[in-house]
Amino acid sequence: MPAHSLRPRPGPVPVRTILATIGLVLLTALALLLLYDVRRVLVWIVVAVFFTVALYPVVGWVERHVGGHRTVATLVVFLVGVLLLAGILALFVVPLVREGTQLATQLPDLVEQTRAGRGPIGSLLERTHVLAYVQSHQQSIGSTLTGLGGSATAVLSGIATGVAGVVTVFVLAVLMVLEGPKVVSGLLNLIDDDEARERVRRVSADCAKSITGYISGNLLISIICGGLTYAVLKISGVPFAGLIALFVGIADLIPLVGATIGAIAALVAAGIHSTGALIAVAIFVVLYQQLENHVLQPVILSRTVKLNPLAVLVAILVGVELGGILGALLAIPVAGIVQVILRDVWSHRRGEPKAVPTVGEEREPA
Repeated sequence: MPAHSLRPRPGPVPVRTILATIGLVLLTALALLLLYDVRRVLVWIVVAVFFTVALYPVVGWVERHVGGHRTVATLVVFLVGVLLLAGILALFVVPLVREGTQLATQLPDLVEQTRAGRGPIGSLLERTHVLAYVQSHQQSIGSTLTGLGGSATAVLSGIATGVAGVVTVFVLAVLMVLEGPKVVSGLLNLIDDDEARERVRRVSADCAKSITGYISGNLLISIICGGLTYAVLKISGVPFAGLIALFVGIADLIPLVGATIGAIAALVAAGIHSTGALIAVAIFVVLYQQLENHVLQPVILSRTVKLNPLAVLVAILVGVELGGILGALLAIPVAGIVQVILRDVWSHRRGEPKAVPTVGEEREPA
């Protein structure tokens, strides 16, 4: 008799197993649906975590100099941060309001000159035959603009949601900074193995260092970019230099493509103003790109987030696909975290010893 005929045939799958499998699938689908519904809140939490990690060393330093009172240190850091932000906004708000008022006053004349083919904008549109196209397609363009006007409510709703998000992120960051050490210590205590606990502590410290370095470095580079752009535009006599420089500085926060977007905006504004301004701004853009790519970024970011250009490009593409502009902003620090984890796994497999920094515990002052 063949041996395979002696093997017992598998019996029917128990009903309990079938029901358990179906229940697991349904619970997984329900969990994914809930995550999708609260995706905006999850984004706020992730952003708050990044800000918390960036502020953690500052709060720790202040805490050591105020007698170990973390609540006081947190309030001091956030109060100073709010005051600095208010001061920076005040420096920009006054010229922005003045330029915005000037733009609103000149807008009717600019529109009339543009329609008549006069003025810098009208002449440019006349030379490029854009004005003739607009005049010959007034009806279709008017219908399109009418349809766009109906989305004003959606725009206002988006602004309200953005303000709510900023307030929520701020409150979450304050609470996370206050309760961070307790939460980290509690999570680490759940790990029984001492070696594994120290390994998690070390990797967490490296990830925090990567995030902190990227955020602070990127902000500093963007401030430098916006300030230099404002100076060049102002010297060149380009109108609304503050508005344009603010846009350039914010756009520069976006990795890879942000600087190009800001440069195009500055060049267009300069070209509309005069040929001399266009040449001056073009020279500045070329020189600043070299300065940022070969001096600022290597000096400021080289000791924190060490990623090769291919990894940066892939991370940004994935981030944009998953989360738009916010995904692009978070792509590099997330890629840095992944690199830290993979590097630790590789080192652990090769048996290389690692130094053990502390996370969730304060260092003794030097």
